[in-house]
Amino acid sequence: MIGHNGGPSMDAGAGFRRVAWTKARTALLPSLPLEVVRLRVKRAERLGLPYKTYATIRAVSGRDIVGFLFSDNALGMGRGPAVPQVAQARLNALEGKAVRLAAVHLPKDLTAVLAQGGFETVGRAPGLSAPWRAAREALRGLAREADVPLDGLVVVAATALEREWSATAGFAGTIPHHLILPEAA
Repeated sequence: MIGHNGGPSMDAGAGFRRVAWTKARTALLPSLPLEVVRLRVKRAERLGLPYKTYATIRAVSGRDIVGFLFSDNALGMGRGPAVPQVAQARLNALEGKAVRLAAVHLPKDLTAVLAQGGFETVGRAPGLSAPWRAAREALRGLAREADVPLDGLVVVAATALEREWSATAGFAGTIPHHLILPEAA
């Protein structure tokens, strides 16, 4: 109505409707059985993530984390193709628990990185000047090659540009590299 300031309703029963609405919204929130919470806490531990981070990604994506996409910056690779020993040990610890993918920037050799082991798939990271569509297709191509659902893949990033990969490709989320590779940070 003209002149209405959007304040609270002055109609009779407004307080009851507010209470009823609050109770209805609360009833919609899931209440998980204790055993399910315990299983999820164990899964977070196996992945090496804090439970709060794991639960947030799971709640937002609606799916369990099935893989990680590491950037070469997050792995601390520097200029060469070698993955530092600390990061390599962490990657090996994830074997059988989650799919491990790597996106490396030029001029690193993809086959040299893949030959070190620790990754199911290695691909080229989108460059700084890559158009949005090309970046999306490059990242989604990595997920398709590894046969990983997009909403189950989490980006492990070290830079602001890499943190945007998740939104660009439609992945489950992004975590900072120090959460999963604390010794390499």
